[in-house]
Amino acid sequence: MLKEVTATRYVTPLREGGSLPGLVEADDLGLYVMKFTGAGQGRKTLVAEVVCGELARRLGLRVPRLVTLGLDPVLGLGEPEQQVQDLLRASAGTNLGMDFLSGALGFDPLAFPVDSAEAGRIVWFDALINNVDRSWRNPNLLVHRGELWLIDHGATMIWHHNWPGAAASAARPYDASDHALARCAPDVAGAAAALAPLVTEELLAEVTAEIPDVWLADEPGFETPDDLRRAYARPLLDRAPLVHERVTGIGTETSGREGTGTEASGREGTGTGASGREGTRTHTRTGTQEGK
Repeated sequence: MLKEVTATRYVTPLREGGSLPGLVEADDLGLYVMKFTGAGQGRKTLVAEVVCGELARRLGLRVPRLVTLGLDPVLGLGEPEQQVQDLLRASAGTNLGMDFLSGALGFDPLAFPVDSAEAGRIVWFDALINNVDRSWRNPNLLVHRGELWLIDHGATMIWHHNWPGAAASAARPYDASDHALARCAPDVAGAAAALAPLVTEELLAEVTAEIPDVWLADEPGFETPDDLRRAYARPLLDRAPLVHERVTGIGTETSGREGTGTEASGREGTGTGASGREGTRTHTRTGTQEGK
């Protein structure tokens, strides 16, 4: 299970996104970006963050460490804004925290080149989880100590909002034309060869075991949290072997064939998902403070 810590001080709201995450200190002296069960997107956003974040970590991608954050709403009593007080009151109990990357900068492709192999791994992973929220408008990528980090995976696995249609939804292609790394000639085929064999039933069982039971309780159609954990794993297991063949919009060379296609990322497309708009800036606006 994820490390459990308790929030001890609410530092400041992070206002760039609709879900209003907050920067908090915890009883382990860590500084975390906190996402709340009482936010508009609800607990499914937090489940997606855990599944995708922990899967990415096990596939060798960089994501901030995740923890569960216990919240006593009394922390909000001194907050001057009613919106913050209401959010904290609605989020009593178990919430999600991610390490605050002090000094991290939002990804700029003109300032931080990404090689084809790393770009391919990230695009392949986003195709696997159907991430609609890593676009050139809002990359949800940070540069920290010279390395690229992935953040904000709440707008992924769209199929978990409609379990009866999950299999059909998970079988759809992935449009990468707006992806933040589409201009980096991502080697998706090479990434698939390296990463797809790692996505096993055992690995996904380990990943989904990290989801707190309280976020899985009372889901219609599932008798137990473990039943729901298996439902989260199934589309990813089915999708992994062939998802690279369903990636569209980034040119044929990104699948290991000839072509260009790097102009695609400048076109209008699907836009960003609801939960990630704060992403690129969440870890940067207070970057002078001490953090992880």
